[in-house]
Amino acid sequence: MTTNSFSLSSSSSLFSSPLRPPAGGNLRRLLHFRQPLTITAAGATSSSVAFPKKKHWKQGEYPGFTEQTGSHNKKRTPIKNIKKKLDRKNNATAWVNTVTEALSDHIDKKQWLQALQVFKMLKEQPFYQLKESTYMKLLVLLGKCGQPGQAQQLFDTMIEEGLEPTTEFYTALVGAYCRSNIIDKAFTILHRMIELPYCQPDVYTYSILIKACVDASRFDLVESLYEQMADRSVVPNTVTQNIVLSGYGRAGKYEEMEKVLSGMLESTSSRPDIWTMNTILSLFGNKGQIEMMEKWYEKFRSFGIEPETRTFNILIGAYGKKRMYDKMSSVMEYMRKLSFPWTTSTYNNVIEAFSDIGDAKHMEYTFDQMRTEGVRADTKTFCCLIRGYANADLFPKVINTVQLAGKLEIPENTSFFNAVIYACAKAEDLVEMERVFKRMKDKQCRPDDTTYSVMVDAYRKEGMTDKIYDLEQEKQMMSASKFNDSVSGDEKQELMPT
Repeated sequence: MTTNSFSLSSSSSLFSSPLRPPAGGNLRRLLHFRQPLTITAAGATSSSVAFPKKKHWKQGEYPGFTEQTGSHNKKRTPIKNIKKKLDRKNNATAWVNTVTEALSDHIDKKQWLQALQVFKMLKEQPFYQLKESTYMKLLVLLGKCGQPGQAQQLFDTMIEEGLEPTTEFYTALVGAYCRSNIIDKAFTILHRMIELPYCQPDVYTYSILIKACVDASRFDLVESLYEQMADRSVVPNTVTQNIVLSGYGRAGKYEEMEKVLSGMLESTSSRPDIWTMNTILSLFGNKGQIEMMEKWYEKFRSFGIEPETRTFNILIGAYGKKRMYDKMSSVMEYMRKLSFPWTTSTYNNVIEAFSDIGDAKHMEYTFDQMRTEGVRADTKTFCCLIRGYANADLFPKVINTVQLAGKLEIPENTSFFNAVIYACAKAEDLVEMERVFKRMKDKQCRPDDTTYSVMVDAYRKEGMTDKIYDLEQEKQMMSASKFNDSVSGDEKQELMPT
């Protein structure tokens, strides 16, 4: 093992070392293409960002706290009593508003664990009234964060507390399981919905299930769900058809894809829209089939569907992956000409294009311009930066980038930790790789196939067969745990829709 190591764990300089400001104060070009685009920044930006700390309440300022001052022996005038009650009510209201803002902030930042902790604190207060909207936001958040078990617990707690379940709540729970690819449990909930007269599945419920089946290439279940929808007079909408279109395309079933599209053109309830266009273009763009992508772009234009910002971002991403930088630059200039804004996705696609080939120079130029224009970076931005610096063998900059992500409060998800683990593996620092892996699990981020694949490859290069065996055993245990979480006791049912 080489000595080219760097530290990224919580016990290292990752969370303590000061950030170095980006070098260079002169104006520089972002992309050196046939039609170059220039940076309009006035200078280099500082990489340190200060965030004001929110102060909820001081010790002893709990709204319900009152000191015993011998009130039994002293009479108070009615005016003083009223004033005291009003003050206490105002203090309580201010406290609730502050904590409610904190809850909303955690939800927006996809910090599910902190959101649940604040929500638990809020529920314990006698003056707080439970709201269905809060439960819905938390259910959706837990689904997006890959926490179906937590979503189920929250749903059960909601029922125990007397809130009536609705189709929307059940659909959110179905979505939580589908996002984690626990399809059998999702179908169990579907059967339960059918049995409840006031919680009947709707087109959104079926669309979520169809997407999960499409992602798992279970097209037999897709057909069965379509039949069930027809029996229950649930009409597929454009979203449903777009999901199936995407699935057929990814599976290479182009004839079936064109049949669905033809049906959409003849339909009154599911006409092709901009999402249909984006779905098809993204499909061929991700496969690197540029000619097919351009052909379908022109075809959708002939249908009268005009491109939007996301459409151009898809084109930019596809050209970037094929290193067609001249076309990528042309699309970006065309966006400027039509007054389409460059979004986070636009910059991410450009950064990713340079990241894949380890072009740190152009990657940094793009990131600098992104920050200069005030476009907010997200988790994908930092994943691309970390991988790009690793591909360029600039491992100290990996550390700086992870530190910057922490200062900007970028959500740490599975993809983020995978990028850091990849960087550790590239640096052949297996000790630090293991520390990051442990931190990943401590942060409740479930490792995926990419995580294990990168680590196994790193161990294989060093001939560490015992470590490989341990990882494979852990992966099997994780899969078994995931299955046990999804199906319990007499809940095991036939998966096919009835």
